Amino acid sequence: MRSAERNRSPKVRRIARLILAALYLAAGVFHLATPEPFLLITPGWVPFPREVILVTGLLEIAGAAGLVSRRLRRAAGIALALYAVLVFPANIKHAVEGVPGGALQLGWWYHLPRLAFQPVLVWWALFAGGVVDWPFRRTRP
Repeated sequence: MRSAERNRSPKVRRIARLILAALYLAAGVFHLATPEPFLLITPGWVPFPREVILVTGLLEIAGAAGLVSRRLRRAAGIALALYAVLVFPANIKHAVEGVPGGALQLGWWYHLPRLAFQPVLVWWALFAGGVVDWPFRRTRP
């Protein structure tokens, strides 16, 4: 691996980690402060939906805190990746049923990129947590 690649990777990972932590912190606060929009997209088979929304807000905040903690970073990356997978049914319901996003009726121009971005969010959490390196570090042939 070239010297420039070695020096760039920790910087890129740190920036990715801080941005993701900020996004999850904001999302967690939003879940706790205004759970109603999230209740609209929660699948009907989820028990105790309001409580689940509040717990997900707490988990997002805990994940954000874990990402900035050296000791908890890896576990937080794995947990946030799993979280992104587990909330995917709500994103699907949001798209398929056309649940309004606040005052806006969101169309496929919003939902398709959001659904396509979910695997990137899973990777981002794993990368930010130091679980995976790709694509920033080459493996030896």
